Amino acid sequence: MPSAPPRDRVRIAIDRGGTFTDCLGISDSKGNVLIKLLSVDPANYSDAPTEGIRRILEWFLDEKLPRSDLIDTSCIEWIRMGTTVATNALLERKGEKHAMVITKGFRDLVDIGNQTRPNLFQLAIKKPEVLYSKVVEVDERVVVQWPDNIPADGSMVTAEGDELVVGISGEPVRIITPLDVPALTAQLQGLYDEGFRSIAIVFMHSYTYQKHEQIAAEIARKIGFPFVSVSSELQAMIRVVSRANSTTADAYLTPEIRKYLANFAKGFKGELKEDNGCRVSFMQSDGSLVDFRQFSGLKAILSGPAGGVVGYAQTSYDESEASPVVGFDMGGTSTDVSRYGGSLEHSFESVTAGVTIQCPQLDINTVAAGGGSKLFWRNQMFVVGPDSAGAHPGPACYRKGGPLTVTDANLFLGRLHIDSFPKIFGPNENEPLDYEVTAKLFQELTDTINAEIGGSLTAHEVACGFINVANETMARPIRALTESRGFLTSGHNLSCFGGAGGQHATAIASTLGIHNVIVHKYSSVLSAYGMALADVAVDDTEPCSEIYSSESLAALQPRLAALRAKSTASLVAQGIPESIVQTETFLNMRYQGSDTALMILEDAKGEFLEGFRESHRREFSFILDKPIIIDDIRVRATGSGAKLGGVAPRSYVKDLAALPRVKVAADQAFSSNEVYFEETEGKVATPIYRLSELVPGTVVKGPAIILDATQTLVIHPANVATILVDHVFIDVGLGPRKQLGTDVVDPIALSIFGNRFMSIADRMGRTLQRTAVSLQIKERLDFSCAIFGPDAGLVANAPHIPVHLGSMQYAIQYQAELHAGKLKEGDILVSNHPTAGGTHLPDITVVCPVFENGEIVFYVAARGHHGDIGGLNGQSMPPDSAEIWQEGASIMSTMLVSNGVFNEKEIVEIFEKAGTYENCAASRRIQDNISDLKAQCAACSQGAAQIKGLFQEYGKEVTQFYMRAIRNNAESSVREFFKKTYAERGGRLIHAIDHLDDGTPIELTVDIDPETGGAKWDFTGTGLEAAVCNSAIIYCLRTLIGTDMPLNAGVLAPVELVVPEGTILKPSPFAAVSSGNTETSQRTCDVIFKAFEACAASQGCMNVFHANYKSLSYGETICGGAGAGKTWKGQSGVHINMTNTRITDPEVLEKRFPLLLREFTIREGSGGVGLNMGGNGVHREFQVLCDGLEVVVIGERRVTQPYGMHGGGPGQRGCTYWLRQMPDGTRRKIKMKPSPFFKPSRDDRIIIHTPGGGAYGSPDEKAAPVEAPSKGFQTRANGSVIQYMQLQEQN
Repeated sequence: MPSAPPRDRVRIAIDRGGTFTDCLGISDSKGNVLIKLLSVDPANYSDAPTEGIRRILEWFLDEKLPRSDLIDTSCIEWIRMGTTVATNALLERKGEKHAMVITKGFRDLVDIGNQTRPNLFQLAIKKPEVLYSKVVEVDERVVVQWPDNIPADGSMVTAEGDELVVGISGEPVRIITPLDVPALTAQLQGLYDEGFRSIAIVFMHSYTYQKHEQIAAEIARKIGFPFVSVSSELQAMIRVVSRANSTTADAYLTPEIRKYLANFAKGFKGELKEDNGCRVSFMQSDGSLVDFRQFSGLKAILSGPAGGVVGYAQTSYDESEASPVVGFDMGGTSTDVSRYGGSLEHSFESVTAGVTIQCPQLDINTVAAGGGSKLFWRNQMFVVGPDSAGAHPGPACYRKGGPLTVTDANLFLGRLHIDSFPKIFGPNENEPLDYEVTAKLFQELTDTINAEIGGSLTAHEVACGFINVANETMARPIRALTESRGFLTSGHNLSCFGGAGGQHATAIASTLGIHNVIVHKYSSVLSAYGMALADVAVDDTEPCSEIYSSESLAALQPRLAALRAKSTASLVAQGIPESIVQTETFLNMRYQGSDTALMILEDAKGEFLEGFRESHRREFSFILDKPIIIDDIRVRATGSGAKLGGVAPRSYVKDLAALPRVKVAADQAFSSNEVYFEETEGKVATPIYRLSELVPGTVVKGPAIILDATQTLVIHPANVATILVDHVFIDVGLGPRKQLGTDVVDPIALSIFGNRFMSIADRMGRTLQRTAVSLQIKERLDFSCAIFGPDAGLVANAPHIPVHLGSMQYAIQYQAELHAGKLKEGDILVSNHPTAGGTHLPDITVVCPVFENGEIVFYVAARGHHGDIGGLNGQSMPPDSAEIWQEGASIMSTMLVSNGVFNEKEIVEIFEKAGTYENCAASRRIQDNISDLKAQCAACSQGAAQIKGLFQEYGKEVTQFYMRAIRNNAESSVREFFKKTYAERGGRLIHAIDHLDDGTPIELTVDIDPETGGAKWDFTGTGLEAAVCNSAIIYCLRTLIGTDMPLNAGVLAPVELVVPEGTILKPSPFAAVSSGNTETSQRTCDVIFKAFEACAASQGCMNVFHANYKSLSYGETICGGAGAGKTWKGQSGVHINMTNTRITDPEVLEKRFPLLLREFTIREGSGGVGLNMGGNGVHREFQVLCDGLEVVVIGERRVTQPYGMHGGGPGQRGCTYWLRQMPDGTRRKIKMKPSPFFKPSRDDRIIIHTPGGGAYGSPDEKAAPVEAPSKGFQTRANGSVIQYMQLQEQN
């Protein structure tokens, strides 16, 4: 390996992006040089990074280097590079053909995933394509032995005669089916003979028992497979779905990376194999460098963005001041946000282009707002993105017929200096930016807006409005990223980089209350500069299953020492001197019974407990008196980049303190623009300065524009910029906001308030999820948070669970009417009874009035699913309940908090009372119920505080005015939809009827008034007793309308709802309703979609599975087939309509509950047959591991089939089977009733077949040509915030 290089060589850092490649040459003797190239320019060069290196060497050596000559690296100290090769291959699905080799019974595991659909309101469900081309199932099976089944005598043989071995985690592992080596060898040879050269090997529980995977990998390599990706080698962490996705991604991408590296090396003498002291490294997703020969596809996905994070972390954070920094990287199509507080923050599971990646990655979060984001006027609101104009045609000002974008808005407002841009636009790429076409399009859009709303907006006000909406879109994840971790947003600095960031940074900082913006001189190429600042690192993880204690920590020391030695050896093998290697030790820790683990760094005392408690208290606002489980041990070994010839950044804090201030001279401006600022309510003459001409210490007061070679910094009127040696430091000077009136609705303010109201509901949800203790709320996100006006009408409901969408409003209205004039500040109410607006009893609603000067001005509410509230035979959702008291604790209205005091005594009595009825039991987890109710109170307190913050910003009258305007906007959208529907159907009757399995009808007739856009929804004809209608209507209307719109009380304003008393949609106060939240709501959606002829029926139920064992309980809803439509086939193995909850990972399920998942596959042929086939249901099969289980399955479509539409065939029915183990060793297969309760014995099996979806169109029809749908925006970096936001939208 190369030895330490001399200091008189050039150092080269490169960021190969999707459009441009930034190359930075660094020399002690000659200074620095920046080269910017097109990433793809085949007419001039074959590889942009190689061309960049050649040009830097020409500068460094002062000589011409022909492109035909191989590059000599002897005068290069190092090359450090980030690349989008892996990201692009993943986004474009252009990776290596490969096969997945997986445990028998799980061939469709990756396809089903966590069973959620990507877009909650899309009938044409599109799941990401799987990466593999073929699946091979291997007959092998192991499981972590259930504790009750471990032989008491210490024997390593189970009662069934199976071998027990100790896994890496220390747990006993049962070998149920040993690996059949001859059969596997034949299977792998068959793949090789078919032409496969890359395979992904994924076996159940291989995170702790790796032997089977290792044997399979050895066989594959002997056969000749050049690329073998093994899940346990990539990341030995529990969760087989994530591990399988990661392994297929590695098998898909690593061959592409190797091809690229081989071609890259061919441009150099000796193909980079010469030992001449030049170290070539690539940036990995975790922010560390690795020798190019060890660079892999799985760890390359965030290679470029990671450089930017390292760049701002090293240049914008100062240890002496220790102010945390938010990174704001705004590009053409998207914006990345991240946070740095002294150490790089990692996530260990993220999603890129629909593929779950399980490996350490920097916690980077991408939002669909960039310079190229399109601008829309939709539903009388300003909308920015997520669609982008891309490089071609690009923004309108690029002269290629493109649409209006954020870049056009900045140009039109005077914030870009046209003469400073190269003349590379137009069809011949030789013209300047086109201001005239941009101005023309903005004026046309303004005329449209004014005509529609009767307004008098100017074109500049419209353009500025779009900028404000874009800024709010980008500010939302920044708030979430900081506050979700318990950090105050305003306590951060904002580090701005990326090509478009400087045009927005100070405005976003002002929106967030951030006082300082820091811009490095290399901000527009900070990802490349970050390569020069990065360390070389290796990250190793092993599973564990210890309860944390001083004894267990001592017992782990040999394993930790071995990991440290392994990681250090990996760095030494890359040529890193052992003397500069430092190691960090982490434990991945969680409370027993929780699925939320925190990665905790070892403290100076060699301990972890206080760090865990501090992190848990900060992020979740509480700590528990429960055992703490260690899930994983981790070591990160680092070779300091600075000690390897890297660059040491300059401190902006020292420069701020030391540099004398000089006021910028008027004649230093080389030009000026007339720039529109909202603060000045018009255009103002704004000087333009070149950064290179401003000496350190120069102070520039806004308004101003500062240009460097590749970036524009907009300095707003309240801002003050100080030029430092390597930075521009901007004091934002948080000025007054624009004053809004209440006479006329400002559509710009309407869009902003729509975002802010949703943001409040979103932050309430984050608070609830952070502070809850139950799995249902914390991990499955089975909750909803919303805000309501003083009339208790819905204002904003973050789209968590569709079945909660409209029903919460009626719960709030009931409480408001019941307690009118009696409530006071500090009171919080609780309710769950259907008569009081509840769905079913496990969904408990907490309601908090928000007061201003003694008057209720808003309400906030949080509804959460409590898994155990007592009930018949201890079941909170008994399938055979007839009376509501059989379904657990029932609360019509109770004061949960009075005068700020939590009413725990009465609440406990309510839960205990549920066990006093015949054959009923009380909740077994009352303290968890209490903890979750307190979490719901915390969410409401958060919402109340945020609403009061809006009052402080805008005033009560303005806030309530726009609250009403948002409702009116939703109402207008629905009325337009009804008018359009009436015209399209020629006034034909809208009617449908469907039947539950017991024959009960659900019937709907919709009568539209074409003049007003109102509609009477009449459910007369619906059968007798059992709940949920408004939620289904809101969900279906939003889905049918097909565009983003506010979800609030306005949606139902045009609807006259007729629901007869005593029906299943409006039950009596005493009727059992537990299944109404699941089965009835699903069937109501089917009836609505049938009436509007939108699509064939989907599976029409939630397939609720619930099991109890001793003090443990486990529940899930199971996916099925989706209905087909006129232009799409039904999706298979996915949740539909009123639910979208995640299903538990098979390895987690088997570790936490005595069930063995034998099979989870798509039930081929269960979808309806037609022109467009219905989606298939699934086969889910459990084996019972212990006696004493009680099982409930609640399902529909076991008798009636999901209907087809317009000649399409119906989907197949679902069914539940009980395979009883008989004394003679045979199994008796029993077909169960639609919703059974039963008690299986050990080794019995439970099979659930979920229904398929109906088909659309006759099989004999010919398909009409359909325009290919847009793939839409795909995020490259789904860190912790974006994952949460997507889960909300999915749930």
